Order: sequence, then structure tokens, then C-alpha cells
Amino acid sequence: MAERSPRNMTNYEAEVAAFRWDRPERFNFTIDVVDRWASERPDAPAMLHCDDRGNRKVYSWRELAERSVHAALFLRDLGLRSGDGVFTMLPRIAEWWILALGCMRSNLVLMPGTTMLTGKDVRYRLELGRARAVVTTAEHLSKFEVGAHADVIAWVCTDEAPRPWVQFRSRTVDGARAAEFPDTAADDRMLVYFTSGTTGMPKMVPQTHASYGIGHGVTGKYWLDLGPDDVHFTLSDTGWAKCAWGKVFGPWSQGACSVVYDFRGRFEGKALLGLLAREKVSTFCAPPTAWRAIVLEDLKSWSFPARRHVISAGEPLNPEVIEAWKRVTGLTIREGYGQTETVAIVGMFQCLPFKPGSMGKPSPGFDVRVIDQEGREVRAGEEGDIAVRVKPERPVGMFAGYLGDETTNAAAFRGDFYVTGDRAVRDEDGYLWFVGRADDVIKTSGYRVGPFEVESALLEHPAVAESAVVGVPDEKLGQRIKAFVVLKPSVASSEALATELQEHVKRTTAPYKYPREISFVTELPKTVSGKIRRVELRQKR
Repeated sequence: MAERSPRNMTNYEAEVAAFRWDRPERFNFTIDVVDRWASERPDAPAMLHCDDRGNRKVYSWRELAERSVHAALFLRDLGLRSGDGVFTMLPRIAEWWILALGCMRSNLVLMPGTTMLTGKDVRYRLELGRARAVVTTAEHLSKFEVGAHADVIAWVCTDEAPRPWVQFRSRTVDGARAAEFPDTAADDRMLVYFTSGTTGMPKMVPQTHASYGIGHGVTGKYWLDLGPDDVHFTLSDTGWAKCAWGKVFGPWSQGACSVVYDFRGRFEGKALLGLLAREKVSTFCAPPTAWRAIVLEDLKSWSFPARRHVISAGEPLNPEVIEAWKRVTGLTIREGYGQTETVAIVGMFQCLPFKPGSMGKPSPGFDVRVIDQEGREVRAGEEGDIAVRVKPERPVGMFAGYLGDETTNAAAFRGDFYVTGDRAVRDEDGYLWFVGRADDVIKTSGYRVGPFEVESALLEHPAVAESAVVGVPDEKLGQRIKAFVVLKPSVASSEALATELQEHVKRTTAPYKYPREISFVTELPKTVSGKIRRVELRQKR
């Protein structure tokens, strides 16, 4: 299969030069986008929901709009009012999408959480976010302390549950009742995400109706490259911001059908490949952890005639994984970069000449630089902080600052820039190359080493399935490089293999970057969004 031409951007420089943000005073994604599609294309598919038990249902734009009206009425009748927070902890069931649209329609603040949260995690989020309502399933009721949170006035379950839980069952109602809800200001708060906590406790990231509802138009149009006839699938849990990127605002802003796959067990590459082929998915996005598992499958036994664009985000994807996929399918996995705090601000867009290992160039509408501690742009080839210009005018797709955390805000905004906390290098052609989280960069023997380049070198060895690299204190070196390695099935760990891996890294990259210590583990600690928690690995000596 050969690469296909991009749908929406064929000339990067021209698109960047012509781009202008739409800045309306009033905006509501459910009303201005979903209802519009329901009016223009009422019977077209908006969401395909399927699960690992064989169930399958297609929701049209009209049905989705009508069900969102019912959800909004249901939430209002619980006593919730404009600006109240609704904390959701739901698996990939259709009710999450319907309730999310209902929250937007009624100007409630959606506060998503993943089902992987523990009772302690839930308590922290409810206390920090002061949610007024909770929505979950019967499976997770035990994680909530009913009566322990004075702010919560409504406890909602999608299954039957004892009082005070109230059951939500999605229904369709006359779309004309949508007029009962006034439109919202573009800058009204729409949702609050909790960061994934790679380096500390999760922080609250607020987003407005405009910042995500309009801002993710860039994500959907340029990075996902979607149109109304696309069937798009992003692999994501409902508690991650990636779900908003690829399963709500990105595809629906472009009128594409969003695929939701509800699986409750462990991720299986074979089942996912079957879904992509069966449902004729045209564009697909997955995190690096999933891509690494997918390329271990027998890709030659699958056919994907509808596929035209595949992407990765969350963490850098190792070049050898990109090559393994392309060797069989002919398609290049193109990366993108953004955060819970932003939309897609950097991408290896289809119209750009591909550079393996680079995350691409800034998205239209964003001025992304690599800066030093004084807020000055560094020269090409020099490492610095990835930053987005927010003054004199803030891009639409940016958050305004963390809630209730002025200390973090003071560190995150430097001069005219928002500083992402990630480090990168910009090359002479304007491409950005990820180095690592600022806290993760290793300083050893006078050198600075990004963990990603060592991890990529390790992953090129045929015995390695996953790896994570950290710096640990060393009297002579300052920090020594330590690698945690997950081996492929049927491969046994040994001192000889550890030595072989060290020599392999020396040959593959600069010799000073080899891990002085290798620890074989069965799995790596990760955040609920699948990112490696290197802060936890640094505590293991």
C-alpha cells in the first residue's frame, strides 16, 4: 500500500501563513457543531460503538444530538446548574459520550477520570475539583465514599444501584427541547482534566468551550487530516485528554465518524487489527505502547484497504517501530505533540517531508519555539525548552493556567511563552526533535542525555519489548544511566544478555550513552494515560 495524498493541507508554508483563528463571543460545541451536523447530515454515522463481546451500534448525528438533549435535561433535573462540575469515571461505553455532550449543552463542567483510578485517586480529585456530581458504573461504586464529600449533591450510576445513587439510562427526546438551554460564552469553562502525574501529583487543567471546541479543529483538520466521509479510531481511555483529541473534538469538528471500542481486559494487538480491518477504519491513532505491541503481530496476514493515515502521540515513537509498520503496510506512522494543556501544537503533517524520529513542525495557528531560561530562542541544534507564544495574543487552543496552583503557573509561563516542561532541539529545517521531560534529562560525565534516545537504541535489539531509562546518583559521574528492560516473550534474562545490551547501545549510539546498569523487569510503571513514570523508577535503587 502506497502513501496517500493529504486531504486538508498540501502546502505547509501557505497554510501557516493564511491561518487565522475564529474567535466568536458565543460558542458551544454540542450546539454549534453536533447540532449543525444533525441538521445537515441527520442520518450520517457520528459514532460507531462496539465491544469485545460482539455488540455493535451506530449512532447517527440526529440520534446523538437527541440523546445529548436528554442527558442535559437529566443533569439539570438533579439540581445542577451552569458551572457545576461533573466527575465521570466510566469505561468506553456510549453513555460517556452522550453525557459529555449533555454537560456541554447545559454548560456544566466535565471532569473525566479513568476507571484505573483507585479510591485514593478518586478522593483526591473530588476534593481538589469540588465536583457537584459523580457518574460511574456499578463496578466502581466501592471507590466512592458517599456522604464524605460535602460538595457532591448527585450520585449517578449507569447501572442499577442502591440509594442515594440515581440511574442514568440514555434516551432520545425531541431535539426541539434543546432550545431550553441558553448558548454559552466561548470562554466559559467546559471541562477540567487532571494531568497524568508523570513527575508529581496531578494538576487541574481547565479548558473553555473555545479552547477545545474550536482549538481542536486544528487537531482534526491538519493532524488527523479528517473529512466527513472518514471513519476514525483513536485508542484511548475516557479519562485521558487524548480521548477529547481523537474521539470527540478532533473527528466531530470535521464531521467524521468516531469509532469507540470497549474492551475490558488487557490490550490485544490481534483484536485491534481485526477491528481496523472489519470496520474499514480510514485513519487511526494509538499511543507508542500500543504501536509497539501491534508491530509484534503478524501484520502480513491483515488487509486494510480503507487505511490512508496513521498517527501516534503521547510519547515519542521509536523509529524502528515506524519502519516495522511501514515495511508491511506501506504507511508511515506520523507523530504529533501536545499536552492536556493544549491541542495538537506540533505535527509530522502529511505534506511535510518525513524525518524519522522528529515530531514535525508547529501546527497552523501556533508559534512554537525552543527557548532558554531567559525566554530567548536558542540556535538550531541547541537543546532548550519547548514553549508556545501566548503574548500578545493567546492561541485559541491553549489553556489559561492551572486551577489553584499559582506556584506552578509562575514556573509554566516565562515572558511571552507558556513552557511545556519538555525539552527539544530544532534543526535547520524547523523540525522539532524531542529530548525528554525537563526532569528526566540525565546529566552524566558532563553530558546531557535524553532517555528516549537510549530507549530507542535498546528497542532495536531483538530481545527487547520495552525499556525505560533514568539517571541515578553517582559520586563519579554525577548521574549514571540505568535502564529497566522488559524482554520479549520466551527471552530469558541473564548477565550475559545485560552485557550484550550494553554493547549494543554503544554501537548504536554514542558510547557515553550506554546504560551502566540494567535491571530486567516484567512491566514498567505507567500513569493512567500509559506514560512511563520515570519518577517512580528513579526511586528504585
